[in-house]
Amino acid sequence: MTATPSQATPQQPCTPFAPGGPTPVRDALALLALPLVAALLLPAAFAGGGTRRWFGGRAEGLRAEAQAAKDDAAAAFYELDTAQRDLRISIETIIAVDDSPAARRAIADFEALGRRIDEASHRYIGAVDAHDLDRVDLEASAASRARADLLAAKDELGRVKQELDRFGESLGPLLGKAETQLARLAPAVERARQALLAASNALDGARASGLGADDLAARLAALAPELTKLNQGAGQHGVPGTLERAERVTREAEAVRVEAARLPERAAEIDHRLVSLRTRAQALTTRAGQVEPVLSELRRRFAAACWQDLQQVPEQAAEAVRQAELKLKEAQAARDAQRWPDATSLLSTVRALLNTTDEAVSAAGDRLKKLNAVQKDPQAEIERTRFAIRDAQRLAMAGRTTPDPRHARPLDDSVARLERAVATLEGRHPDYWHFLTETEAVRQSVARVVTQIREERGAGH
Repeated sequence: MTATPSQATPQQPCTPFAPGGPTPVRDALALLALPLVAALLLPAAFAGGGTRRWFGGRAEGLRAEAQAAKDDAAAAFYELDTAQRDLRISIETIIAVDDSPAARRAIADFEALGRRIDEASHRYIGAVDAHDLDRVDLEASAASRARADLLAAKDELGRVKQELDRFGESLGPLLGKAETQLARLAPAVERARQALLAASNALDGARASGLGADDLAARLAALAPELTKLNQGAGQHGVPGTLERAERVTREAEAVRVEAARLPERAAEIDHRLVSLRTRAQALTTRAGQVEPVLSELRRRFAAACWQDLQQVPEQAAEAVRQAELKLKEAQAARDAQRWPDATSLLSTVRALLNTTDEAVSAAGDRLKKLNAVQKDPQAEIERTRFAIRDAQRLAMAGRTTPDPRHARPLDDSVARLERAVATLEGRHPDYWHFLTETEAVRQSVARVVTQIREERGAGH
């Protein structure tokens, strides 16, 4: 409780001038002393707890409200600072991955928001520094001003926080794309490392089987600088560049691994082809020697037009076989030097030469066989061709009363051409080969008409 003035006044001791009871003089002296005692006690009362006792209730309430505003502002400041730190991580993630115009705009917007945050933060710090709420003699007006300033600072921090939250939500697509690429980064780099290791192991295996594989070793060595850059990380070379590098290294290392693993099989395949083509060349040499007797029979039994185009076959066959044998020797040298692409290319050349020679050598025997058949029974070739023409004519008339001129004209021409070919068989030395080529040409012309009719009807014409 607060002491009253009467209780605060000490008891006066008896003086030697007043040995007895009260006297008029003593009473007068006591009355004169009262104002002096009061003057001494009142300042002490106001300097001590008297202010809070009589007038301090409102000031203490405002101090509490100001302190509450200060606490709220501090919480808002902390929330804004935390949100900014979190969002900065997102921005740094985007910067590391994305260099698109949208990403650059997001970075610029974040920098602008950072300036807004700095302004709001400075206002808050200024409000805190401007008011000492712990002062014993804090006045009510000062507490009220402090409360207003701190509330304003808190509201400003809250508004900026809302802007920051909205901006963070707008980053969703960019951040998702960046995080996806970052999630791919570590696995991609690891795949590249594993691919290089597998290629190195496969190369060691090929060398262990006696194969040099120098070209593959050179290709693998060329990837060493790329591995160094991968080990340096995305921080130095960027996420997109590192991802692209990792994928390229994986592809190239995998190609080396596949070729190295297949190298023993490839060597065996080339060895087999060398043996096979060498045997085939020898067989063609034998067959080419049989062409001359065939030509002799053709010359003896048939008109010159039936065999003149085959006169050069023996010489051409011998030259082609000779070229093939030279290329085989070159292919063998390339295989011994383990120049696999060169060996493969040379073997392909040999095969093409032998195929051409085989066709030329076979042509002479086939010509004699066909001429023998038509000389014995030309009617079979004639009937075969007439059947093809009649079959096409029936198709052209199917569902029609008159044929389409586009179909009828080439079929009529085919009939006339066949009749002219048959007429060439008359005489002492008919040109059977011309007859055969003409009937074949007629059948091809008829086949084209049949194909045209079917395509038109299939299309609904």
